[in-house]
Amino acid sequence: MSKMKNISNNLTKWDLSEDPLAPLTEHQKDCLLSLEDEFSSTRTLESDDINDTPSTSEKNKKSVEIERYQDLLEHYSSLEKECMDKKDIKYMLYLKELQNRRHECHELCLQIEEAMEDFTTLYKQYSEVSDKTTSLYNASEQLDSDQRKLNSTIENIAEYVKYFKDIDMMMEKLEAPTLSVNSEMFFNILDKIDINIDFVQSNPSFKESNTYLIKYKHCQSKAISMIQNYVFQLFSKTTESILNLRDSNDSHDNADAALALFYGRFQTILSKVRPVIEQIEVKSYKRQEYDSLLTECHQYYWSQRGLVLGSSVQKSLMSVKEKYNGDHCSLVRNSCALLLHASMDEYKLFYEFFSKTSSGLTAYLESLCTSLYDTLRPFIIHINHLETLAEICCILRIEMLDEHVQNNFEPLDGFGNICLQLLHDVQERLVFRAHLYLQSDVLNYNPSPGDLAYPEKLKMMEDIAESIREETRQTKMKRISVSSNDDNFIEPVSRNHIIMDSIYQKTHMGNSPADLHGMWYPTVRRTLVCLSRLYRCVDRSVFQSLSQEAISLCVQSIENARHEIEKRASTLDAELFQIKHLLILREQIAPFQVDFTIKEYSLDFSKVKTAAFGLLEKSSRLFTLSNNALLEFLLEGAPQMKEQLIDSRKHVDSKLKCTCQRLIQHATFLLIDVILKLLDKEKLFVNTKNSDKPQEHIFGSPQELAAIITSVLRVIKSKCPEIQQSMQLYLSNKETEFILFRPIKNNVCAAFTQLHQILSKYYNAEELLLIACPLPEQISVILSSSSLVHGKGTPNVKKT
Repeated sequence: MSKMKNISNNLTKWDLSEDPLAPLTEHQKDCLLSLEDEFSSTRTLESDDINDTPSTSEKNKKSVEIERYQDLLEHYSSLEKECMDKKDIKYMLYLKELQNRRHECHELCLQIEEAMEDFTTLYKQYSEVSDKTTSLYNASEQLDSDQRKLNSTIENIAEYVKYFKDIDMMMEKLEAPTLSVNSEMFFNILDKIDINIDFVQSNPSFKESNTYLIKYKHCQSKAISMIQNYVFQLFSKTTESILNLRDSNDSHDNADAALALFYGRFQTILSKVRPVIEQIEVKSYKRQEYDSLLTECHQYYWSQRGLVLGSSVQKSLMSVKEKYNGDHCSLVRNSCALLLHASMDEYKLFYEFFSKTSSGLTAYLESLCTSLYDTLRPFIIHINHLETLAEICCILRIEMLDEHVQNNFEPLDGFGNICLQLLHDVQERLVFRAHLYLQSDVLNYNPSPGDLAYPEKLKMMEDIAESIREETRQTKMKRISVSSNDDNFIEPVSRNHIIMDSIYQKTHMGNSPADLHGMWYPTVRRTLVCLSRLYRCVDRSVFQSLSQEAISLCVQSIENARHEIEKRASTLDAELFQIKHLLILREQIAPFQVDFTIKEYSLDFSKVKTAAFGLLEKSSRLFTLSNNALLEFLLEGAPQMKEQLIDSRKHVDSKLKCTCQRLIQHATFLLIDVILKLLDKEKLFVNTKNSDKPQEHIFGSPQELAAIITSVLRVIKSKCPEIQQSMQLYLSNKETEFILFRPIKNNVCAAFTQLHQILSKYYNAEELLLIACPLPEQISVILSSSSLVHGKGTPNVKKT
């Protein structure tokens, strides 16, 4: 209690004017005053705006009276609460407004709930009505669907029944006597039969489908029989009319009348047959029955055409055979032309009736052309002339096969097969006759004296050419000297002179008379002519084999002629003859675009001999079970197949090379025969003495050697122009002459070089001066000067 009194006393003393317990500063006092003023003004304003209750104003008045501390605190609390209430009055008002709105919302929610309950009741009622409506609609749709299904079933049944009901109608129509095969009604019946057959076959589960399928097949067979009879009757009647008309008169002798008869009569039935055949061809792609019918129509058509044309073609071939009897080429050409045109006409006529291709047409045309083969083959197998056979090959291969068959392959395929068979027969006969010709007229040719008259015939040809040139030169000089008044006068020149001058201009320009085709050795000319014929007529492989044989035989015949010329003339002429003709042969076979290499097979029996000796040595093991000698002999001693390549060109080149070497050796021997003997003597002397010690005067005295060398030089100067003259006469090719003469010159120079070395070994300087052996350079100059004199003095050498 005392404590509470102290607190109240202290509180009374906190704001004393003198000695206060909690003195305030001036600023704080000013703040309190301003606060009190502010509070007073605020309270005044709020009291004006708010109408308080009388109890409230009385309480305010009462609260002013503060007697106790408790009163102060209460008064302060009330003031504080009042102040706070005044500050929160707008919020309170807003809160009150919100409470009002909340109350309104609550009432609105109650109304909404009532409306929702009404809507729920309405939705339930709607659902019940909708369910009843939907069920009614579904029932209606089901009834409508069932009705449509029933209608469709009725329609399908009616459609299916139609396929079964048509059979009676079709059979009645097919039995009708007035039904024409070439009519629209018949074609409609065929289409309906095919449609109904397809339907029945695609629905095998239908009742009695197999029965009705058999009935429709029967209708189809009947219709096919009617078509077949119709087409066959038209073809047969047309054929009979042609045969009767042909037998009654000779209209077939006229080509135009025969063409109108054989083709015009068939074309008259084209309008009747063509529509029916078109229906068959359209249906043949789907139905095997119609395809078989079309095949039968083809076969019957070809049989009727064969009756029409078979005998006529044979008669025409017989007339051509009688007309060109003896002229095999014209016979082949005209006979082939006859069958060629017949094949083209038959092909065109066939496709006027039919449009679908047939492989049997080629067989028919080939059978039609078989008479050509039967007519020509007996002539071909008896022809012996190579040129005739070669020309027939060209006719068949170039004129017929290349020009006509290749450009019209389909129409002329059968004709081409017959021509190809004839061509193979002609080629076989040509190869056979060529083989005999090469044996008889090339290898076994027996030359006449004129064939071996070398070099006389070459010199004679050069003299003739020179005389013709001289005559022509004199004629030109006379023309130049003629007066101008006689300008129109031209002296006639012999045609033979003109021809010979044109031919032998080449001789004057450096070509040999041996280059002329007529001057070739007959076997060379025949071989090349035979090869040129064969090259165009036989296959490449056959030509390669024959060419190898022909060239080998020709080279052998040239070799035989060389021996004969060597007997009657000289070795130099014989060798030059062979060289020239080998050059001609090599040059003439060069244009042939073939490989002259062939393979030959032979048996090698070399191991047989070795195995036989081994068998004799192993005779003790002939009947043993292990290491049997007889079995080893059979295995090791079997002959082996060896393959050998033979090249005709290389054979000619090797023969030419060998001949050139012989010519070089012979020419060297002609020029320095004595020198070569001296060299051989020195070699023999050295080999017999077997001593390196030099011997003196092994060749004789220096005077004798000087005489020998002088004679050799004289021979060189006389023989060298003759050798070169012969080369020019046979070869007349500066390059070839140089190639052949250069090794001769080298041999001569080498021989004198060797002789000079040997003489220096066995003779002293004085003796060498007396011998006067020329140096190799001097020999080269002598040979060149001889050649130079020969080139300038060719006419004089000829005369000598």
